[in-house]
Amino acid sequence: MQLWTVLIPLKRLEAAKTRLRGALPGVPHDDLVLALARSTVAAARQSPLVRRTAVITNQSGLDAETIPDLHGDLNEAIREAARLVTGPVAVIPADLPALRPQELTEALALAEQRSFVPDTEGTGTVLLACPKGLLDPRFGPGSALRHEQSGAVRLHGAWPTLRRDVDTAADLAAVEALGWRHAGHGLRV
Repeated sequence: MQLWTVLIPLKRLEAAKTRLRGALPGVPHDDLVLALARSTVAAARQSPLVRRTAVITNQSGLDAETIPDLHGDLNEAIREAARLVTGPVAVIPADLPALRPQELTEALALAEQRSFVPDTEGTGTVLLACPKGLLDPRFGPGSALRHEQSGAVRLHGAWPTLRRDVDTAADLAAVEALGWRHAGHGLRV
């Protein structure tokens, strides 16, 4: 059984999740972004296939291992962090608050070579996993197609909580329908 290091990139709070500003009236934006990230980290830690989680960020207040983002560019920051990892490495975004550890476990178990899982819309990437060799991240708009074109294998599974990232108020409502309760994560509504 391979044990994975999961990297979780997180922008500085003032630049993170800008389309979510005001999504929860009365909740400071920074608190919402941190709650999304904390939930994601906690779920990843609970997977029996994950030996280590590390947040790639210059942000404090996460109660998690961090690796500084020395580049300001998502893919460069991930490449740099991945170079510090020995063994299988995976990347998930910091906005998977409803993530069920079992779904992450199932996807990682299928990643026998460099692989990815697309988001619910099918255009973004919510998991890039590489058991050996170069991770070669290609995140950004249209990343699912770019990862596939670069030779990553698309993993297939329902995985509703793994595939549901949060970019908009509608996405926030969708993760709440999947069971995430923002009030349970230190937010005052």
